[in-house]
Amino acid sequence: MKLEKILDSLNSLEKNSFIKIIDNIVSNKPKNYKEIEKIISESDKLGLKNFDNVVISKIFDLITDEFAKIIKTEFSKTSSQLDILIDILVRDGNCIMKQDWFARLYETEIKTINKKIKDLEKELEDPKSEITESRKRDYKIYKACLSKAYFNDIENNREAKITDDELSILITLGKELGLSQEEIKLMCYLILPVQKGEIDEVINELKNLGIIFYSKKTSTIYVADEMVKVLRKIRHKELADKFFRRILRTLREPQINLISKVHNIDRKLTNEQKIKEIIQRGISFSSVLADSVHKEGTNVTDKKRFLNELWEKNLNLSSTLKGSTLEEKTEQFILYFESIEKDDKVSISVDGYEKLLTELNETLPKLNNQVRTEFEIQDEKVLKSELLLDYNIKPTDILDLISASDLAEFVKARELKQRGNIVENILEAYKDSENIYLENYVNIGCRNLNQLKENGLVIKEADLGIKFEELTKSIFTQLGFNVDEKLRKELNTKKDQIDIVLNIDGKELFIVECKTVKESGYNKFSSISRQVGSYFRLAEDKGYTVSNILIVSPEFSNDFITDCELDVVLNLTLLTASSLQNILDSFKKSNKHKQFPHKLLMRDVLIQEDRIIKAIQK
Repeated sequence: MKLEKILDSLNSLEKNSFIKIIDNIVSNKPKNYKEIEKIISESDKLGLKNFDNVVISKIFDLITDEFAKIIKTEFSKTSSQLDILIDILVRDGNCIMKQDWFARLYETEIKTINKKIKDLEKELEDPKSEITESRKRDYKIYKACLSKAYFNDIENNREAKITDDELSILITLGKELGLSQEEIKLMCYLILPVQKGEIDEVINELKNLGIIFYSKKTSTIYVADEMVKVLRKIRHKELADKFFRRILRTLREPQINLISKVHNIDRKLTNEQKIKEIIQRGISFSSVLADSVHKEGTNVTDKKRFLNELWEKNLNLSSTLKGSTLEEKTEQFILYFESIEKDDKVSISVDGYEKLLTELNETLPKLNNQVRTEFEIQDEKVLKSELLLDYNIKPTDILDLISASDLAEFVKARELKQRGNIVENILEAYKDSENIYLENYVNIGCRNLNQLKENGLVIKEADLGIKFEELTKSIFTQLGFNVDEKLRKELNTKKDQIDIVLNIDGKELFIVECKTVKESGYNKFSSISRQVGSYFRLAEDKGYTVSNILIVSPEFSNDFITDCELDVVLNLTLLTASSLQNILDSFKKSNKHKQFPHKLLMRDVLIQEDRIIKAIQK
């Protein structure tokens, strides 16, 4: 669940610890202080605790590095169990849970760790164990360094703790030895046995650190999506579990066995069980792609070839995998999945998602429990789109859990297309074309073909500009504007082709120009000023008053915004695609206006969506 939505559901007392931490960070002027100062100055309220939750969310996005540093300092305390607690909180289905469910997960985790420690001790002492001698040596090296870091303070009559410098060295050592987070955790608790804390104290500690929100009224713990990303970064977890699983399931069983061998995972387990172990142990995604999945002695060229095939064939992505080194190519995988996770849009319409879940449940009655177990969700009935989207679980994430045979059974039972990629066929069958295109409005404007394909849309690159224009027309129509196609055709010439004409009252017009942009903010001011200037004169010469020229694009460069502000001839207004979409969503929810008040689009050069949303909700 997004931070803004969580904050909306809590009272001021329940938000207090988090707000205090954010306020303290801001008062110390973090690296993005200028941007924060601008956001604060635009708010009409005093004190962070009085700010809109949208504003608080924006500020948090700008201070995540400073927030992470505060959390990292807690790891130096010998009594800290943050590694255990964070590993629970960052799992895909644990962002919303009741106190008793969290207590159960915490207790299970402690028992599991203690059992694994005993098993590891036996394995290390057993000369016939399956752990290789080289791996035993790695464990002994790390354990010795960790022990020294803990106890050298005691030898010098100081409180035992790991300093920031020692922690950074240990992190580097663990990475170079190829140890998973699970292996590192076990080494730690071999030295200092884990102690189970009282659940009320544990929750209070996490709340005071700003990591979780806790509603006493409902006994519910919330971890914001934005917070999960920060915590994953702290734990050096590069991907969400569901994306790591997606990659692992495309690999052949011998490749899974190679990874298992390196990390001491029982090769007698089923392939699915081994995949689950790889994920649960916190094994580094990048180390798997660069090393663990390859046979010993595999050269760099063959490793690169493997990554290219994984990208193009296994993930079926249309673009070429960028990067000249293994590290650069691996980074592209991480960036790709980060962009999917960041995108709020569902791969099909929300209505289509609900229908898909209903029909999956009818055909595959065991799926509900499978989803509950995989994502550790407390609710009994979880195949509901609204609930799953709060957990940031999307249609593709659900289909990833279903075996090939069960997917085939579902496709056959529902008489869906069986040739080609079954998952894509299912998504195609359940998408509502109008809704899904509108949900992907920003992706279309950004010409993001990979993201569109991930979301179940296949559009030719040459058609993206036209589709962006069509969707912009649809949005203005839904806002109650008169999108006058007849007048647009009358005004257009062979040379000058206006995108959209909004007829305000017969003689007063708004002209809308749509611009898609692939890599950076739109910045071609001289070009567009000539273009819309021609449109302006075209309409004025025919007796119309052009009171506003709206330019709609995914984003604008700072230079472009400045140039528009300095233009004294044309009434230029800039509107980002995301702002227009958010304004439409708010307009639909408000029910206070049959038609959008057009004068709200004439007050700023760059439209501030927060102000407009506030105005239409009054």
